[in-house]
Amino acid sequence: MCDLMDTLKSAQSRLSFHLKVLKEAGLIEDRREGRWIYYSINLDALKELEELVRALKQSAKSAVIAGRCC
Repeated sequence: MCDLMDTLKSAQSRLSFHLKVLKEAGLIEDRREGRWIYYSINLDALKELEELVRALKQSAKSAVIAGRCC
């Protein structure tokens, strides 16, 4: 958290909130070592999100080609 606070120039409370949201969404994972919590990106979830975005782009492109979207 300290590294993020310094890098993002953001308050601890704001970062805690956003990390909680990302963790609940399954996009990050955490592990506790003593009083420290280390966060990492969930690569499987990120890959799944990437595939979803790719599918949405393809669907939107197909809709435009078929004239179903303005």
